[in-house]
Amino acid sequence: MNKHYETAAEALATVVEDGMTVAVGGFGLCGIPETLILALRETGKRNLTVVSNNAGVDGFGLGLLLQTRQIRKMISSYVGENGEFERQYLSGELEVEFCPQGTLAERMRAGGAGIPGFYTPAGVGTLIAEGKDHRVFEGKTYILERGIHADLSLVKAWKGDTSGNLVYRKTARNFNPVVASCGKMTVAEVETMVPAGEIDPDHVHTPGIYVDRVVSCPNPAKRIEHMVLRGQA
Repeated sequence: MNKHYETAAEALATVVEDGMTVAVGGFGLCGIPETLILALRETGKRNLTVVSNNAGVDGFGLGLLLQTRQIRKMISSYVGENGEFERQYLSGELEVEFCPQGTLAERMRAGGAGIPGFYTPAGVGTLIAEGKDHRVFEGKTYILERGIHADLSLVKAWKGDTSGNLVYRKTARNFNPVVASCGKMTVAEVETMVPAGEIDPDHVHTPGIYVDRVVSCPNPAKRIEHMVLRGQA
C-alpha cells in the first residue's frame, strides 16, 4: 500500500476535526513535525487537546497553535520555553495537565499497546497523585495512570518509505515512536523518502502498520532552542 502524500495539507485533509486529541512527537525542538504542525494550523480546527512532551516556543512548533488559540488543553511534562503558553495558563485560557516525563512516555506506549492503565511510583505524594487510585505493592505506594489513545498522531522521522516504515535519528527517537503507536490515525513527515523495501527491516524503528500517511519534507528548519557558544556557558 502506497501511503505517500505530496503535501502536508493533503496528508491532513479529511482527518482533522474540532475537539480532537492530537499527540505530537519531538523532544524540545528536536524531531518535531514542524511541517505538519503548520498544516494543522491552516485547517483552522479548534478546541484541540494536544499531548506532547513540550509546548514549542513562541512562533515555532506548537507555539504557532497557541498563538491562534487552537489548543484548549495541553498534556505535557516540560513547558518552560513558551511565553504565550505561560500567559494563557496563568490567565485561565488554557487547561494544562502536567505529567512526569517518563510517565507521559509510558502512557502513550501503553495506549499504543492497548493497555488501559498502569501503576507507577512517580508522583506519589505530590499534586500529580491527587484523585488517582493508590495501591501498595511490596511495601511501596503506586498511583494509577491511564494510557493515552489519541485521535491523531503527528510524528517526524529521518527516513521513511512509501509503506510507512520509519527510521529516527538520535534525540528525535525519544518520543516519536510512542507517539506514532498511540494514535488511531498516524501521519508522519520524513526528511528522506525511499521506495518500499529499501529500508533494512532490522533498522526500522516504527513499523508501517502504525503509520497511515507519509509526507516528504526534505528541508526541515532544525531550530536550536538555546544557542550557547564556548566562553558563554
